[in-house]
Amino acid sequence: MAEKHQPKNFEKTSETKLYKIILFNDDVNSFDYVIELLMRYCNHTLYQAEQCALMTHYKGKSIVKKGSFDELEPIANTLLDKGLSVEIE
Repeated sequence: MAEKHQPKNFEKTSETKLYKIILFNDDVNSFDYVIELLMRYCNHTLYQAEQCALMTHYKGKSIVKKGSFDELEPIANTLLDKGLSVEIE
């Protein structure tokens, strides 16, 4: 006789809200500088950093990092201290 499978009761887990660091275009920082900072502080590959820099240049802004607020806040503050225009959304 086959066992009857009971539906599993999944516990509700609180979902962590994902935040984004948005990088805004400016006329001050060079592509190389922005790329260097994205690689260093957002752990981007060279290709990822170049793509984000180009998108920011042509679209006016781009998402450069996603994560929890606690994870993103120090990164965003560092990027601000280094002269980039960013915000957490």
